[in-house]
Amino acid sequence: MKKVITIKGVALLSSLIGAIALLNNCSILPFGKGGGGDRGELVGVPDREGWVMTIPFGMVPIPAGTFHMGQADEDIAHSQINFNKQVTIGSFYMDDTEITNNEYRQFMEAIIVDSMSILGEDFVMKELYPDTTVWVKDFAHHLGDPMMSYYYWHPAFDEYPVSGVDWEAAKYFCRWRSAYLNDYRQSVGDFPLPDFRLPTEAEWEYAARGGRDMAKYPWGNPYIRNSKGCMLANFKPGRGNYFDDGFAYTSTVSSYFANDYGLYDMSGNVSEWTEDAFNPASVPLVWDLNPTYFDENEPRKVIRGGSWKDIAFYLETGTRTFEYKDSTRAYIGFRCAMTHLGRSSGAEFL
Repeated sequence: MKKVITIKGVALLSSLIGAIALLNNCSILPFGKGGGGDRGELVGVPDREGWVMTIPFGMVPIPAGTFHMGQADEDIAHSQINFNKQVTIGSFYMDDTEITNNEYRQFMEAIIVDSMSILGEDFVMKELYPDTTVWVKDFAHHLGDPMMSYYYWHPAFDEYPVSGVDWEAAKYFCRWRSAYLNDYRQSVGDFPLPDFRLPTEAEWEYAARGGRDMAKYPWGNPYIRNSKGCMLANFKPGRGNYFDDGFAYTSTVSSYFANDYGLYDMSGNVSEWTEDAFNPASVPLVWDLNPTYFDENEPRKVIRGGSWKDIAFYLETGTRTFEYKDSTRAYIGFRCAMTHLGRSSGAEFL
């Protein structure tokens, strides 16, 4: 069958070809034009070279690895909420110490100067400012007034861990710290680093063990004193005995030996908020790669590590417990984590 091309058809075809050429020249159609330094080859967007994942100030690198999460000794409370499970954790960074009073004060001063008019004084002072009254409220018939009056603001306590901060305030601190650092990096032409955040429960436990799989404590097994009889953490060694470790309340951060990752006070001093919601049955529910249990409707959040007022059981790396996210306590603080981008060369861990 012969095809008949009419004058009208030729004119329509010519108009179509001309329109496509015009659109292509105007870069309206998604057709790349060859030429330039790339010689028409697919080479990626230029001027994005030179990324180096730097270690944030005050943090230590935690290498990726696999470990057995869960109890490392007898479950004396018969809680059955921390059965063992082998999981893998990606590399990340973690603060080498808990956030101190002076570090938190830097955050509060920045908020008061820059954001008080936006956030409102009521929110800043009630939700973000440390609740110093916890030193009186948490313990009945206890002379907590001196700690309430001096612990947060006096320079004598600058290097002590901040307390009286709830889970929401800790997360707000992480958001501020992320913006504070990345605003500076942007001003000098650097790519932003990942956001600071609270560590997941699995990350916290993995980091606390310092590469010692199934270790009962961050320093290993099985004792809470070294060979010279010195306590290895700040906690409550016995009934009515708070001072055998050298401190009646909290201690200055890094007063005791670090674990093998260079982290201080992963047991004792203050318990630490984690990102995870608390669920007694979360261990079999979560995935075995970078596990975390997220439930925005669950007000209970996991705390780890034990504190200056806790017995040794709570210092164990596998012990799980919780607190309500809007609760402030004299024995709960926090530290930040940051995800490592890209595959680690390993050099930063040497």
